[in-house]
Amino acid sequence: MLIGALGYMLFLPLRPLLPWLIFFMLFFTFCKVNPLDLRLHKWHWVVLVTQILLSLAAYAGTLYLTHNSFLAQGLMMCFIMPTATAAPIIAGKMGGSIQNLTSFTLLSNFATAFIVPALFPLINYQSSITDYQFFQTFWPAFLLILSRIAPLLLGPFFAAWLLRIGYERHTKKDFVLSPRLAQIPFYLWVASIIVLSATVTETVISNYQLQITNMLILLASSFFACLLQFGLGKWIGYKLPAASKGKDYQDVLINPAAAPKTMAGVSSITAGQAFGQKNTSLGVWMAQTYLHPMAALGAAAYIIWQNLFNSLQLAIAAHKK
Repeated sequence: MLIGALGYMLFLPLRPLLPWLIFFMLFFTFCKVNPLDLRLHKWHWVVLVTQILLSLAAYAGTLYLTHNSFLAQGLMMCFIMPTATAAPIIAGKMGGSIQNLTSFTLLSNFATAFIVPALFPLINYQSSITDYQFFQTFWPAFLLILSRIAPLLLGPFFAAWLLRIGYERHTKKDFVLSPRLAQIPFYLWVASIIVLSATVTETVISNYQLQITNMLILLASSFFACLLQFGLGKWIGYKLPAASKGKDYQDVLINPAAAPKTMAGVSSITAGQAFGQKNTSLGVWMAQTYLHPMAALGAAAYIIWQNLFNSLQLAIAAHKK
């Protein structure tokens, strides 16, 4: 993050590479997972509903207390952003379930594609509820967001699945990604963090006219939103662990770090990342497209906090080994 911030002018031209980094990051992640193992569990639905309710409460509560639309929208973005495409990578490093988190990543991103087009026109700073024509605004916005999400999710998913099918039919053996190739998504994630940090720095510098007080409030609010969501996710996962044990969820060939742990511990790690680790690049784009331009700073600040938190978690997990 520091490299991206200090050298942001150098890394900003690399922003067009970000979708490709995400694509291949997902491709190698999905190569670890047999699509037949992807299932939805109770904690998936509890986390999703809680995320939606918190985003609405954050917007309504902040607007009521501050009468500041961009602060309300900026804090709402910290909750409504879907799960990051890199979340399965980090969860796998800490011993979470790559399969369960991949299932939730798909659910979360496509749920956002439905919710955002219906919700954002209602709260847009240029619109009022009397201007809201549901069928005129929903479908264009829905298709636009879906066109941004679908290629990054479905493209690598089906590419990995076709590779698995072709390999198994040709060799008559189970498809298993080599340990060396399995590490590639982590380093792609590091590269994407550098580019995203450069984007955050450019966003802050270009919006220097923003009142410093409002910026500090948004930075502090996004910090507490980050801790709340990681904490809530871990608690929900622990209380509602995936019922199944064994090969589908703890196969040592898929995720060696998860094998020795109990299912409650695995689900706690998995749900924490599902709730707390956000698709911030998509969040910044959504805020800039549909809301007050300054609301994007909420998602931009979240990039810093979630990756500091992830770095801390990875360091603790490495120390335990």
